Amino acid sequence: MAEPAAPLELWGGAECTIVRLGDEWRDQSEETGHRARADDVDRIAALGIARLRFPLLWEKIAPDHPDHVDFAWTDARLEALRERGIAVVGGLLHHGSGPRYTNLLDPEFPRKLGDYAARVAEHYPWIDLWTPVNEPLTTARFSALYGHWYPHRRDYPSFLRALVNQCLGTLEAMRAIRGVNPVARLLQTEDLGKTFATAPLLYQAEHENSRRWLSLDLLCGRVTPRHEWHGRLLDAGISEAALDALQSGEAAPDLIGINHYLTSERFLDHRRHLYPGQASGGNGRHAYVDAEAVRVKHLDEDVGLAPRLREAWQRYRRPLAITEVHHGCTRDEQVRWFAECWRMALALRGEGVDLRAVTPWSLFGNVDWRSLLTRREGVTDVGAYDVRGPEPRATVIAEAAKAYAAGRDFDHPVLDLPGWWRRPARLYPWQGDCRDLGGRGRTLLITGATGTLGQAMARICEHRGLPFRLTARSELDICDSASVHEALARHRPWAVINAAGFVRVADAERERATCFAWNAQGPETLARACAERDIPLVTFSSDLVFDGRLGRFYSEDDPVSPACAYGESKAEAERRVLAATKRALVIRAAAFFGPWDSHNFAWHVLSALSRGEPVEASPHDFVSPTFVPDLCHAALDLLIDDETGIWHLANVGSVSWHDFARQVAVGAGFDPVLVRASTGGETRSTALISNRGAPLRPFEQALEAWLHEVRAAEPASIAAE
Repeated sequence: MAEPAAPLELWGGAECTIVRLGDEWRDQSEETGHRARADDVDRIAALGIARLRFPLLWEKIAPDHPDHVDFAWTDARLEALRERGIAVVGGLLHHGSGPRYTNLLDPEFPRKLGDYAARVAEHYPWIDLWTPVNEPLTTARFSALYGHWYPHRRDYPSFLRALVNQCLGTLEAMRAIRGVNPVARLLQTEDLGKTFATAPLLYQAEHENSRRWLSLDLLCGRVTPRHEWHGRLLDAGISEAALDALQSGEAAPDLIGINHYLTSERFLDHRRHLYPGQASGGNGRHAYVDAEAVRVKHLDEDVGLAPRLREAWQRYRRPLAITEVHHGCTRDEQVRWFAECWRMALALRGEGVDLRAVTPWSLFGNVDWRSLLTRREGVTDVGAYDVRGPEPRATVIAEAAKAYAAGRDFDHPVLDLPGWWRRPARLYPWQGDCRDLGGRGRTLLITGATGTLGQAMARICEHRGLPFRLTARSELDICDSASVHEALARHRPWAVINAAGFVRVADAERERATCFAWNAQGPETLARACAERDIPLVTFSSDLVFDGRLGRFYSEDDPVSPACAYGESKAEAERRVLAATKRALVIRAAAFFGPWDSHNFAWHVLSALSRGEPVEASPHDFVSPTFVPDLCHAALDLLIDDETGIWHLANVGSVSWHDFARQVAVGAGFDPVLVRASTGGETRSTALISNRGAPLRPFEQALEAWLHEVRAAEPASIAAE
C-alpha cells in the first residue's frame, strides 16, 4: 500500500499534567520550570516541530470559579507560537479532575467542562485541533480504580462513571468548540497497552484487553446495547441517556493519538515464585505477579508500539498520531527509543497506515512520574532539554528532533546497538541465560583498566549496551604519544574516556614527577591525539584543585587554588587538555565511593567497624562524596549530549569525613560511637556545586544506594577486605 502523501510531521509537547492529591495539586509545568520561562517558546521553535500539544488547563485558567478566567500566561505563549508558525493542539484537562468546584464523579462534570471549553474556544477561535481530555481511560483507572489521584476511589463503578463522565465531557467540549469553529477537529489520546497472561489468567487478560478500548469505543459511538460493556456500564449506575448521547458518534475522534510507554504492556503470571522480591497482587480469584511484558521472550512478536498502532488502525480506520514518545532512562536508551519510534512510524506509513505525526513528549522533562506524582522525591527525567541547571540545556534528543523535523535521518554511535528492550539482559531470569551476547558497533575507548573508575566505566557501558574497549597501560600508555596514536588507529573509537592516572594523593608530594606525568602530560597527549581525529575526550579532575578556604561550595567558575601536588597536577591537566582540544569534557569529582571495590573511604569504615575497630575521621574537612555509578552514568550522558568544558559531578551536598563515617555506621547498623573525631586542623571545604546542572542525586540517597548494595555481604567478607 502507498505511503500517505503528506510527510510525517514532528510534533512536540511539554509535560503539563495537573493532578490533585487530596487537597494538594501538582503542576508539572511549574515543577519543570516551564511555566516561568517565556523563552521556552524559542527552544521549542528551534527543534522545528510543526505542532505543539499546548495546555489550556481548566485548573489553571479558571481555578476558583467558572466565571473568573485568566488567559494571561496562555495569551503570551500562544501569540509567540503563532508568530513562529507552530500550530497547536489545545488541551483542557491533562490527567486532572478539574478545579475545586468539580471532580470526575460530579454529575455536572460534562456540562461544566463544556462551558469551560466554550470560553476557551471563544478566546482562541483559530485553534483547529483539540484534546479536551487526555487519556480518559488511564486517568479513570489511576483516579477511581487504583486511588492514586483525586477522588481516590478504588471501586469499579466509580472507575466506569469517571470514564463516561470524561467521554461526555469531551462530547460537550467539542460541541462548544465547534459552535465557535465548525471545522475544529478532535484528537483523542489514549494509552493502549496490552495485557498478556499465563493460561490460568487468560480470563483476566481478556477482560483488561477488552477494557483498554472502552474510551475510544464510547467516543466512536460503538457502545450500543450489543457491546459487551453496555450492561456493565448500566450496572455501574450510568444512565441510558448518557450512553445514548455517546452512541451518536458526534464525539468520534478525527485523529487518534497513541501514548505508548515501554512498560505499558503487562504479563500476568500465576507462578509467583519465579519473581523473587517482586510484589504480587490479585483479583480476588487468583494471586499473580503483574510483570513487564517487554521482559518476556515469547511475547517479542506481539509487544511494542507497532502492533498497538496496527490494532488501532484496523479497529477504527481513523488517522493516527504517536502523541507521546518518552523514555525515562539513560540518554542512549532515550535516543534509541525515539529513533526506533520514528523509523517504525515511517515503516507503518509504508504499509498504508495513515500515521500523521510523532511527538517527543516531555520536551522539558518531568518530575516524579516514576511514582505517578504520589511522592515528592524530586526525581527528574530529562527530555529534549535538561532543566536541572540555571538554563535548559539541549540534549541529544533535541538534535535528533531537529534532524527528523528537517526530513533527515539521525545518526549517533549509540544507535549501533538496540535499546535494552531488545537485548537479552532485559529478560526475567526464569527464561534461562539472559546475558547480553554483545554486538558490533562503534567503540568507546576507556583507559585505566586496573583502576576503580576504569572498571566502573566498563561495567556501566556493558549495562547500557555501549560497545567499549578497556585498555591497560601495556596496551595504551597515555604518556607515550606513539602508543596513544597506535591505539586510536587500531580501535577507531568514537570517543575516549580517560580513567587512568596517579591516584595516591598522599604519595604525590614524594612522587611529584610521576604524578604530573600521569595526571597532566598523559591527558594532554590524549587530548592532542583526539583533536587530530576530531573525537570527544572525557577526562577526570578533582575537588583538590581547590584549597578549601573559600568558605562556600566551589562552582565551575571559581579559579583553581590547589594546596597540594596532586591538586596541582589536576589543575595543570585541565589547562592543558582544554587548550589542546575543543571537544574535551573535564569532570571534577571528589571522594569516590562505590559498590564494586574496596578502595574507598566508605568501604574502609565499614570494614573496620565490622571488625569492631574504631574509626577516626576529621570533623573539619568537608567534601561532596561521589557515588561512582552515578558519576559514570552522568558522565556518559554528558558525553552523548556532546557537552564540553568543565563540569562538577558530585552527589549533591556537603559532609565532613567524620559525619560521612557516622552515616555509614548508622546505615549499616553499627554503633556510631566507634567513629571518633580527629583533633586539630583548620576547617576546610572542597565541596562542589555545579552552575551548569545537577545531574547527580543528593548524597544521602546515594549513600543509601551504596548501603543497599553492601548489606547483603557477609560481615566476615567485609572484614577481610
